[in-house]
Amino acid sequence: MQKMNNQELFFTDDELNLMMIYNPGSREGLIAELTQMQSQLTGRDKELRRWTKSVLSKLSAMSDEVFSSLELLP
Repeated sequence: MQKMNNQELFFTDDELNLMMIYNPGSREGLIAELTQMQSQLTGRDKELRRWTKSVLSKLSAMSDEVFSSLELLP
């Protein structure tokens, strides 16, 4: 679990893994990639949909500066 610089937003290991897989290098790009991926999920993908929704919410609440401080290395 990773805490974001003095903020109360945490990412679970599953969320971090999802971010590492889809991260194109920017917060806005990751939001776009996750939004696109989410639109292709089926009803069976409930857990992945939940993780994606949570990550998108947290990404929207953070600045690009905070995003760039995250360690999203595969």
